[in-house]
Amino acid sequence: MTETPPGHGAGTEPEDEYAPILPGPGASDYERYLRTDELLSLQKSPAEQAHRDELLFQVVHQSSELWLKLAWNEVETATGYLREHELAAAIRLLRRATDAVKTTIALLDMLEHMSPWEYTRDIRPVLGHGSGFDSPGWNGVRRVSPDLGEAFHELRREAGLSLVEVYQRGRDYEDLYQLAELLTEWDERVTLWRIRHFKVVERIIGGEVVGTQGTPVELLGGLIHRRFYPELWSVRNELTELAKQEE
Repeated sequence: MTETPPGHGAGTEPEDEYAPILPGPGASDYERYLRTDELLSLQKSPAEQAHRDELLFQVVHQSSELWLKLAWNEVETATGYLREHELAAAIRLLRRATDAVKTTIALLDMLEHMSPWEYTRDIRPVLGHGSGFDSPGWNGVRRVSPDLGEAFHELRREAGLSLVEVYQRGRDYEDLYQLAELLTEWDERVTLWRIRHFKVVERIIGGEVVGTQGTPVELLGGLIHRRFYPELWSVRNELTELAKQEE
């Protein structure tokens, strides 16, 4: 006589050991954990779209907001680590934050698949007064960046070092040197985002027009030169001059 495997008796259905166990809507735990039902319903349906490229436009901007949220959260946490003198933990998170901004820059490439005429005629009118100046992710980046710089300079001053000395003695103060370079990279990535964003806008609607909030597009070009940490850029000039004096 053969034994009946557990759960396979007459009149019973086998149990699915991988059935979802998390609460919430969705056919799987993957869908429930990531809340994909909500996530994928945040874009306009085909019936609601003024143009089919609204899906592209919304996906790029919504995913950018997620990456920028990750970026500024990592910077904010890293700043806290710096104030607790946990430099290695801060360095790890700052590397992640700069890569998050790098990903956001790459997403902008997708917008150049839109037709300038179709965007201007069909999509732009339904944006209302929507503008990148109102981006929660971008405003988060702007909010946390000055605090990061202050935390770095507090550590530098505690070590009794000028910014020039951080670089001159970088082998002796490796963590401070790495932090200086990561702040520079963060600043650079943010600038590259500004440049890329300006060029996308210029390519789609032109560089001599007015944006959705009445802001001239050329103003975006002027913002390219803004820096969170100008001292980290000017110190390179000092280092170059000092090196020349030693020749």
